[in-house]
Amino acid sequence: RDTVTVPVAVKLSPYFSALGDVAEQVVGVGADGLVLFNRFSQPDIDLETLEVVPRLSLSTSAEVRLPLHWIANLFGSVRCSLAASSGVHDGADALRLLLAGADVVMSTSALLQHGPEHLRVMERFLRDWMMERDYDSVNQLRGSVSRGNVPDPQVYERANYYQVIHSWRPGGHR
Repeated sequence: RDTVTVPVAVKLSPYFSALGDVAEQVVGVGADGLVLFNRFSQPDIDLETLEVVPRLSLSTSAEVRLPLHWIANLFGSVRCSLAASSGVHDGADALRLLLAGADVVMSTSALLQHGPEHLRVMERFLRDWMMERDYDSVNQLRGSVSRGNVPDPQVYERANYYQVIHSWRPGGHR
């Protein structure tokens, strides 16, 4: 960190057993930002040729929940920029992450599927949502639904597991 003058962001994996502690340590040694989370490229085995082959597996919107959970928990407790990666497919996904506390969101799979013009669709959703609710800027909404800014912070903790399981209904979810 002492040898560079540009901001340093560290891509983290979700596979740490004490992610909050790791995040604090990384910031403590000079990281300016954290990217939650890095998706690893994982090889596959072709059963016909028995060769190891690359297989691109695009993310889905369901994957946004993991970075959302950790960004909401880290917002306000680590002094760095928080970037969300994984599962950002539309404006609603981006908005949820900004509300949780993300400074920036990253979207690759959606752009591969829909092309770069999809960014305009995502931006339009954000602008319309903000205008309907009288938000003047992203800064005004950023982190407003983070762990420190909700009435019951336990919604972001393991104690919420019981409520999540009991919210499921046959034929779909609430």
